[in-house]
Amino acid sequence: MRPALLAALAAVALAAAAAPADEKLFGIACRSVHLGYPAPEATAFTTEVVVEASADGTYFMACGWSKGYFGIQELAGGKKVVLFSVWDPAAGDDPKKVPDEKRVKLLHKGEGVRVGRFGNEGTGGQSFFDHDWQVGRPYRFLVTAAADGPDRTAYAGYFHHPGPKEWRHLVTFSTPTKGELLRGCYSFVEDFRRNKVSTTKARRAVFGDGWVRVKGAWEPLLKARFTADANPDTHVDAGPSGAGFVLATGGATENKTTKLREVMARPGGAAKAPADLPAGVE
Repeated sequence: MRPALLAALAAVALAAAAAPADEKLFGIACRSVHLGYPAPEATAFTTEVVVEASADGTYFMACGWSKGYFGIQELAGGKKVVLFSVWDPAAGDDPKKVPDEKRVKLLHKGEGVRVGRFGNEGTGGQSFFDHDWQVGRPYRFLVTAAADGPDRTAYAGYFHHPGPKEWRHLVTFSTPTKGELLRGCYSFVEDFRRNKVSTTKARRAVFGDGWVRVKGAWEPLLKARFTADANPDTHVDAGPSGAGFVLATGGATENKTTKLREVMARPGGAAKAPADLPAGVE
C-alpha cells in the first residue's frame, strides 16, 4: 500500500484505541489483511478470486504489485465494479500537481471502461468496469508488464468475464518506472467503508490458482505470507484452501488458522500453467 494509505490506516488504529469500551470490540473498520507472494520480478501475474462473504465498502484485490492493483469492489448501496489502478511515481496526493512527464498515460481503454485520475493515496490513473459479480463464483484476473520506451512500463489489466467465458482487455496504463516490471506481488481484503458498522460484517475470499511468468516460464505461487495493517482488531484469519489461500476479516472471524506474519504453503503437485490466456499472452 502507498504511504498515504498506510498513514490513514494508522489513524484508524489510533481512533479505535481511543474509542469507548463498547466500540473497541470491533473498532471503526475491519482490519485490512494481505497475502504477500514470494516471487521474482515477472512479466505477468494471474490469480482467481472466489468471494465467500462480502459487504458494502469492500475491496477484494486480486493482483497487486509495486506500481498498482487490480480486483473487484462492492460499493455503497451494493453496486459492484472491477477496478484497475496504476500509480504515478511522483510523491504527493494532488493529481493536478503532477507534471505531465510523470503522469500515468492511457494506452488502451476497453468497451464500457471508465478512466480517470485519483489522489489522496498517492496519485495515478484508475479505471472502472461495471460488473455485478456474485458471491461464490470464480473471477480471474491477469496483469502483464512490458517496456514502453526506455523509462516507462505498460501495465495491462485483463478480466475474465464468466458470462461469455472470455478475457476482456480492460485497460493499459503506462507509468515511469525505469524499466521495472511486476515486483512485490500480493492480494488483500480491505474495508473502505470505515463507519463502525462496517467492521461488524465479515468479508472472506479465496485467492487461488496464482501464477507469475518469469523469464518465459510460468511459476505457481505456492506460498503466501499473512500480514495486516496497523488496526489492532483481532477478527482476522488466513490459511491454505485448495489451490489457493483464504483471507478473512471482520464480523465474528477468529484467528484460528494462521498467525500474522507466518508463511503458508499450498499443495502444488497437480498445478498446471494457465492455458486459456488472452491472445498475445503466452
